Amino acid sequence: MADLRIYNVVILGLGFLFIFTAFTTCGNIEQTIVKSLDNDTFTGSGYHSLGIIYGIFSFSNLLAPTVVAIIGPQFTMFFSGILYSGYVAVFITPSTWSFYFTSVLIGIGAAMLWTAQGHFLVENSDASTINRNTGMFWALLQCSMLFGNLYIYFDWNGRIEISDRSRKTIFIGLLVTSVLGTLSFLALRKTLPTEEEMLNEEEGQPLLSSRTMYKQRANSAVQDAKSEFKTILQLIKTKTILLLSCCMAYIGLELSFYSGVYGTCIGATTEFGAAAKGLIGISGIVVGIGEIVGGGVFGLVCKNNRFRRTSVVFLGMVVHFVAFYLIYLNIPDDAPVVLKTSTLNKPYLTPSISIALLCSFLLGLGDSCFNTQLYSILGRVYAEQSAPAFAIFKFIQSIFAAVAFFYSGYLLLTWQLLIMVILGFTGTLCFFVVERIQNFSVDLQQDY
Repeated sequence: MADLRIYNVVILGLGFLFIFTAFTTCGNIEQTIVKSLDNDTFTGSGYHSLGIIYGIFSFSNLLAPTVVAIIGPQFTMFFSGILYSGYVAVFITPSTWSFYFTSVLIGIGAAMLWTAQGHFLVENSDASTINRNTGMFWALLQCSMLFGNLYIYFDWNGRIEISDRSRKTIFIGLLVTSVLGTLSFLALRKTLPTEEEMLNEEEGQPLLSSRTMYKQRANSAVQDAKSEFKTILQLIKTKTILLLSCCMAYIGLELSFYSGVYGTCIGATTEFGAAAKGLIGISGIVVGIGEIVGGGVFGLVCKNNRFRRTSVVFLGMVVHFVAFYLIYLNIPDDAPVVLKTSTLNKPYLTPSISIALLCSFLLGLGDSCFNTQLYSILGRVYAEQSAPAFAIFKFIQSIFAAVAFFYSGYLLLTWQLLIMVILGFTGTLCFFVVERIQNFSVDLQQDY
């Protein structure tokens, strides 16, 4: 049984590795691809597409648990993988309607995929293996930021324009990768008998008909969804969630910046010359390295330590603010919004590739600081209500990521950085207040 569970976790991680190698690479380069299209009939925006994805994802989270409960996590992930593959396929022969339509579909698919992933991971873990299994899964997932972006670097390095042939080659490869990840979910195996099977073994009764079984599952899932939604409404009014919502919102803004905007800015910087397009891939890799380093150090070494939790969040803020300041000096102000393939404005410093990649690392490192510690404090404060609490986190994060993607194509870089600085400082301050409140409560309990 233990070997089967490890097998399932590895296959799950590999499936996500393949799918998100395709999707993460796609998100990193799609605005650059859209700008390079030699197609007068295509009017889509990569920023708007990503904004739609995160907006739909935030609301679909409310319905995803019901779907997973009815059809099961394995087939939910398989169906979601098909939607991810459809989104990648659109870039082979792009059209505006299919681009935005699949953006809606993948937003729905993302909610179902991540809900099913959590359910399946818990199914294949117990108290003694959950940390190991989670670590194995996330290690495989984080590698998705490396392989696709590495290919982009080698293929785009030295290119001024992205040809139709190059675009089709890239996205056919990403489509095959996504399909392989989707098919791998069919290799997952059941480890625990269902309630119907246990009833059959114990009482010698035949299995319930499929129609009756799914009806019971649906009724149970709807009741569970109603109960969880009520809990979410109760939690979202609490002081702790209201304070932490500033931090959650900031994580959404900086997610959109490092995952879709910053790579586009680097690729549009005229001073980087023929290396600019290839640097988009290297930037994605370096962000991933920052995430891996931060997740390993702050997620494992510093867990369950209240003092270090506030210190790590403060470090994350400082790291991000240093990155924002260097980006402000190093990248042209019109880089996110330029309609052509290169910038017209001049930055304060002569753009440096080394500084640009250092900022990529700092963005990933700072993001891991905030995420690991927010997960930690939510898990501590809402140990008995973790699912609704994390649902609120994902909802707020996704809403603000969607908003950021929509304004990214219109606001100059300076204003985007300023918004993140203001919300980042406010979010860090609110995190400190929550930590102080929780420590005070613990001290009171110890006194009594």
